[in-house]
Amino acid sequence: MIKLKKGEWFLILFNLAYVIAFAVYYISIKNYEFLWYVLVLVFFFLVIGLTLRKTNFNYLILWGLSLWGLLHMSGGGLIIRGDVLYGLELIHLFDIGDTYVLKFDQFVHAFGFSVTTLVAWHLLKPYLNQKTNYKVIYVLLVAIAMGAGVLNEIVEFIAVVVAPETGVGGYYNTALDLVFNTIGSVIAVIFIHFKYRKNKNGK
Repeated sequence: MIKLKKGEWFLILFNLAYVIAFAVYYISIKNYEFLWYVLVLVFFFLVIGLTLRKTNFNYLILWGLSLWGLLHMSGGGLIIRGDVLYGLELIHLFDIGDTYVLKFDQFVHAFGFSVTTLVAWHLLKPYLNQKTNYKVIYVLLVAIAMGAGVLNEIVEFIAVVVAPETGVGGYYNTALDLVFNTIGSVIAVIFIHFKYRKNKNGK
């Protein structure tokens, strides 16, 4: 049995609290799209929890993943100004197609895939050394995050097929999701460069 630290127990309780709360909420409003996302979220949390002693994710990553889950659950369920939180305008920079920039949805994508990039970096670190070409690693990290972003869009596509009335959005929404995934990943790579690369071993 996995022995958990005090901070890890707090993370588990934090995640359980909002997952259960939103699951009950989505059942009550018959939002089956986000019930699907709840199941996906639970699956990934179980994988992370059961492999935690092998991955040794730090609290920055664990809290990042936890907050990403909370933001995602909130985005599809909380109603702000007559629309779901995902549609909330943060700063209206410009219009594009049938949507605009910058919405809460796009911010969450950037945040989430910056965390994904940190996860990829953490998992790759043990295989890197002083001879490693980190310029290639940085490109690889962004590519990994972009690949994970495509997987996320496939999950959203399944939600659209299962629940046609979903509010996932159209072509421009999908394209902007991928763009902001990449922006978040690049920001994370810059953070990694200045935060961790001071030590040439990347630790």
